[in-house]
Amino acid sequence: MNYWLLKSEPTSFGIDHLRKSPRQTTYWDGVRNYQARNFLRAMKKGDQAFLYHSSCEEPGIIGVIQIVREAYPDPTAFDPKDHHYDPKSDKQAPRWFMVDVKLQRALEIPITLRALKERRAALAGLALLQTGNRLSVMPVDPRHWAAILKLEGATARSRSK
Repeated sequence: MNYWLLKSEPTSFGIDHLRKSPRQTTYWDGVRNYQARNFLRAMKKGDQAFLYHSSCEEPGIIGVIQIVREAYPDPTAFDPKDHHYDPKSDKQAPRWFMVDVKLQRALEIPITLRALKERRAALAGLALLQTGNRLSVMPVDPRHWAAILKLEGATARSRSK
């Protein structure tokens, strides 16, 4: 199994949108960066990802999701009425892809970007914490995944005191 982090602005697509989706499952579309696209194409059914809210008052990890359908062509690239339209896209040789995701669980207490930065030693090399990284899709090393899940427990314990 591989681990990922998917970033989205909560006003564009947040955990509440996913909660309200039928069976808490929907597609992850609109990626228009080649490196992020390549990560989408590397995802396998059953992989897990953190859902991360960005560009908001308190950015952070707010949920765990599962990849339930592997990469397939993103139809928004072919739709001139869609804001993700790419006039250079070709249905015969698709350039942009998407995956389907399902909400596994919302975190009781979000793990903020500030909390992640405070654990730089345990999270050294985590793409999210690298200066200038603005990718909406990125891999998470299994050791980082485990460290973040431990941080979730520590955050919950410290809030309950």
